[in-house]
Amino acid sequence: MKKQTVLGRLLSTYSIFFFIFLYAPVALIVIYSFNSNPINIMIWDGFTLDWYRSIFGMTNTLSESAIYVESTDQLLSSLKNSLIVATSATLVATLLGTSAAMALARFRFRLQSFYRMLLFVPMVMPDIVLGIALLIFFVGAGFTLGNGTIIIGHCTFLTSYVFIVVSSRLAGMNPITEAASADLGANEWQTFRRVTLPLILPGVIGGALLSFIISMDDLVITYFISGVDSTTLPVFILGMIRRGIKPEINAIATLMLMFSVIIASAGIYFKSKNATH
Repeated sequence: MKKQTVLGRLLSTYSIFFFIFLYAPVALIVIYSFNSNPINIMIWDGFTLDWYRSIFGMTNTLSESAIYVESTDQLLSSLKNSLIVATSATLVATLLGTSAAMALARFRFRLQSFYRMLLFVPMVMPDIVLGIALLIFFVGAGFTLGNGTIIIGHCTFLTSYVFIVVSSRLAGMNPITEAASADLGANEWQTFRRVTLPLILPGVIGGALLSFIISMDDLVITYFISGVDSTTLPVFILGMIRRGIKPEINAIATLMLMFSVIIASAGIYFKSKNATH
């Protein structure tokens, strides 16, 4: 009994240090996004919201020499590109990933295991390798680099994430419910719309939200296949960091973190709401 108590305390201590190690850097970004020191962002010099104001081109109490965002229009344009790419890629990847998951779960065909393995490859492939491969393909095929190529590139690996999430949902679904629907006279489309889709909807929503967040945050692959006028928010932030660590970077990172938390919370809410019905 005493041994179990000691082991439990060690496990609790390890868990505490693990979460500190995991979230301390994130907490520092949030804290220092309110630091008024324009020179050294790691030295606290008072609380301010000026970095958030300067992001959106609003008036602030800092001198003009302390404003580091080169162009608010460029920032908002990169955010717009990220939202367009993430929304489009999520819709396509959700459709493809859900269709592939249902096909592999409902039908048996030759090379099925090989096909399933191919869906996992984009997830385990290094981003830089996939980015270079996509760049060579687009340039060789005569594509003009832009939002279109980014959307296609993101779909190549986002489909895998949706496939895995929806497949896990299908694996836990009782196939008898679909058979009962067919016995009651429903055709395949009615069975899918009234039985299958409501049961797998939490997985579909979860896969879509996961894809959206991954697409919004992707940097390496997007960096290779983006054009001149299709800079996304992560690529824009990378360009800012190359010119020095600037206070606005912490503010932008904090806003992206809040956005990710909101999306994740929405996914949990819809999943719990669906489970109660």
